[in-house]
Amino acid sequence: MAEVEIGVGKSARRAYALEEVAIVPSRRTRDAADVDISWQLEAHRFALPLMAAAIDGVVSPTTAVRIGDLGGIGVLNLEGLWTRYEDPTSLLAEIASLSAETATRRLQEIYAEPVKRSLLIERIREITTDGGVSCGAIRPQRAAEFADAILEAELEILVIQGTIVSAEHVSRQREPLNLAKFIRELDIPVVVGGCSSYQTALHLMRTGAAAILVGEGSGGLGPARDVLGIGAPQATAIADAAGARSRHLEETGVYVHVVADGGIERGGDLAKAIACGADAVMIGAPLAKADEAPAGGAAWGAAASHQSLPRGGVVEMPRRGTLEEILLGPGREGDGELNLFGALRASMAMCGYASIREFHKADVVVVSPPERDADRVWRSPGRS
Repeated sequence: MAEVEIGVGKSARRAYALEEVAIVPSRRTRDAADVDISWQLEAHRFALPLMAAAIDGVVSPTTAVRIGDLGGIGVLNLEGLWTRYEDPTSLLAEIASLSAETATRRLQEIYAEPVKRSLLIERIREITTDGGVSCGAIRPQRAAEFADAILEAELEILVIQGTIVSAEHVSRQREPLNLAKFIRELDIPVVVGGCSSYQTALHLMRTGAAAILVGEGSGGLGPARDVLGIGAPQATAIADAAGARSRHLEETGVYVHVVADGGIERGGDLAKAIACGADAVMIGAPLAKADEAPAGGAAWGAAASHQSLPRGGVVEMPRRGTLEEILLGPGREGDGELNLFGALRASMAMCGYASIREFHKADVVVVSPPERDADRVWRSPGRS
């Protein structure tokens, strides 16, 4: 890709957000009933290519099971309120009522409560007892600490997630997590991320991960670019990771799934993420709008409560419908925020593709700069 000169001493690639690309229909169409949007993560097959982000205001043990019933994966935050407090219901309501001026400090206070090993085990077992596939997320810094509890609880899928995760972390302060060794020893499917570049994606795939997360994290509530200045527009990040997946497949014969995490608000965003090369998506903000959402429409990323460098805040989301309506419809308005996966199925049918992997071959074009702010990975209420 040609580089653009920013100044005499710095050049850069031009990169694209999902809002800046469009899918081009092919010469054939297909009946939507013949389209298969399922995906498989090792032994687990899911009807929807969906991971619900590990956001306390979105995924509780109860909603994790419900999302599983609808065909997706609900990812529980293993360092969240559900593993710190016996009953976090009142705290969720309190957080939802906080003003912008007080939210960050209060989040820091609430999340200062330690994670309890016994609660972590109990929450995982709640999901499996109720018939769900248990999936939980933890930061790389805490993964080794709670590995024995994760194994004791018989977690079925682990997500090792941070704003940016690398396969080679250097530290003079402590022994860093050896991802490749940890994944080999854990013996369950592990999803690792996030990342935003070809090289990082390739290195994460070489750790033995079953899937990697691409994007800035927290299912659309990770404003890392505002605070840290890091990240890449999502269409380019997905395409780069898809290129790394192809190289890794050639080298090893192992297919590692790419999960797009961030920038997905509507059905069209979802379809474009898949067309750019994603096998599945991780979403949080759209699901915070569900009637069943634990915090009643409030959402915040994991980094919002960071003790020294908080990123993001509490965002109030308007209610849009039930989880089923948001994921599978029926839609009642024409803005693309309901029936997200019906929109994906329709897009694939209109372009003539029968499966997720076939849809990766779709032609994509760059369009005029959109009215929406392409630099944001989530949209505040009231913005057009």
